[in-house]
Amino acid sequence: MGILVIGLLLFLGVHSIRIVADPWRTAMRARIGEGPWKGLYSLTSIVGFALIIWGYGIARRESAVIWTPPMGIRHLTILLVAIAFILIAAAYVPGNRIKRVVGHPMSAGTAIWAFGHLLANGTANAVLLFAAFLVWAVASFLSARHRDQVAGTTYPAGTAGRDVVTVVGGLVVWAVFGYFLHGPLIGLNPMG
Repeated sequence: MGILVIGLLLFLGVHSIRIVADPWRTAMRARIGEGPWKGLYSLTSIVGFALIIWGYGIARRESAVIWTPPMGIRHLTILLVAIAFILIAAAYVPGNRIKRVVGHPMSAGTAIWAFGHLLANGTANAVLLFAAFLVWAVASFLSARHRDQVAGTTYPAGTAGRDVVTVVGGLVVWAVFGYFLHGPLIGLNPMG
């Protein structure tokens, strides 16, 4: 599981800089420039993500079972992941009211996604992966909401039409991923 841990440290570490060292982040961006900062951030994220995938695949072959999920938990996980996909869509669809209410729907969606998967997976590698993402997402959400409160940030009111686009778009991507991509990419078909 060492490769998985290194991947999580790189990926979540770089995504945690704003949570734990925002002034340093601002100073480094000013010092080296926006482009180089984004390049290093992206490169570190890609390497970390690749290591997470590779390490999870390796750890999956030899992982100990910590708990066996109860019957029916799969259905709850499917529902939670649908909500997560809607929240993640809300981060990208401009002018929706979900973003106004939640503030940081990407972090909230990631937390719900991770929590749902944590409920449905009891192997050591899955617990490590999803617990790490859950802790990071909750910390990211709380940190971002705090920054918003300090800065007095508010989000546009949004419209019902954009809410519909957000919900339908999130559910379409959720269904496509759940029915057609999760099995080939992850090795498990949650909808089948």
